[in-house]
Amino acid sequence: MFHKMPFILLGVIALIALLNPFIPVNIQSIVYALGLTIKSIIMFLLPLVIFGLLFKTAAQLAKSATKIILFLLIAICVSNFLSTMISYSVGSAMDHLNLTIVLPEESLGLEPAWDFSLPKWISNAQAMFAGLVLGVGVSVFKWKGAEKLSSFLEKGVNRILHGFILAMPLFIAGFAMKLIFDGVIVKIVKDYALIFALISASVFGYIAIIYWAANNFRLKSFLGSIKNMLPAAMTGFGAMSSAAAMPLTLVGAEKNSQHPEIARAVIPATVNIHLIGDCFAIPLFALAVMKNYGVAYPELWSYLLFAFYFVMAKFSVAAIPGGGIIVMLPILESCLGFNAEMMSLITALYILFDPVITCANVLGNGGFSMVFSRALERLYGKRQIF
Repeated sequence: MFHKMPFILLGVIALIALLNPFIPVNIQSIVYALGLTIKSIIMFLLPLVIFGLLFKTAAQLAKSATKIILFLLIAICVSNFLSTMISYSVGSAMDHLNLTIVLPEESLGLEPAWDFSLPKWISNAQAMFAGLVLGVGVSVFKWKGAEKLSSFLEKGVNRILHGFILAMPLFIAGFAMKLIFDGVIVKIVKDYALIFALISASVFGYIAIIYWAANNFRLKSFLGSIKNMLPAAMTGFGAMSSAAAMPLTLVGAEKNSQHPEIARAVIPATVNIHLIGDCFAIPLFALAVMKNYGVAYPELWSYLLFAFYFVMAKFSVAAIPGGGIIVMLPILESCLGFNAEMMSLITALYILFDPVITCANVLGNGGFSMVFSRALERLYGKRQIF
């Protein structure tokens, strides 16, 4: 079902748009309330998901630490942060485009049949730091129960995430009901076509520059390295999972590197946390949604704070369809002022664009491996690094 999610989502939206005139308002109100309820449950469980994923990642990285592990972590953070900041520059250019959706009067909007909310028991930032510190700590002190706890958390988190994905059609359906009822869904499809094109051009242009530089600006080597990564990129596009494409990513990265042992260390460690596609798509979608809802373009300082939490949250992203946006929703809410409607809209846009985003993530990981290999070669020479 996961690999068909964009088609399911499109089908749900199309079906609701087609049947909307025949659906009683009270039924639409119930579906919208269900969407809000699912959103509340997701927000309640997200700290646990973030903690579990980050604990496992930190424990694994600390356990397998080598002389380059700190360098690798810094490089991942720098790459993700740089991509996110480039998105801010692209977004400033996008801000001058005419992308505004004319929203109806608030009094005409669809109201939910009920109001359900769960308490916020811990902040997502606290869950992030707790997962990181405890994950590294149990590995450094070699706690015997660390592996069992990590496995237990992984199974629990996977079940929660799978539940999120299974509920996603109903989650989107509820807010699609409201958007269609409020008369904005057609404008969304029309106006966001330009955003899709802009994101594609910017992210793949940036990735091309990475490969071009990693190949010392030699055209033949550049084309060859892209060719080696195409099978992995196509797998990522079809499966919408960087993890599913990892075997082919590893093969392509080894072909593109003079040190295959670096690729074997880098690709598995970065497959879930180095996500250039997400670093372009989510901020640009967020900035476009903010513009459409009349929210002012964020100041640089506010965006820097968002970028910091955004990069930290990359360590807790699950490589499943929609996983990239799920853990980012609270950051969008706290740092950029997103409300429930805005979060549902960016979730829908992300899932619709997920095949392209995952393709970019896979290509980005291949390029990162090449650049990282060149950097280590400069530091340690051409001798065996591991």
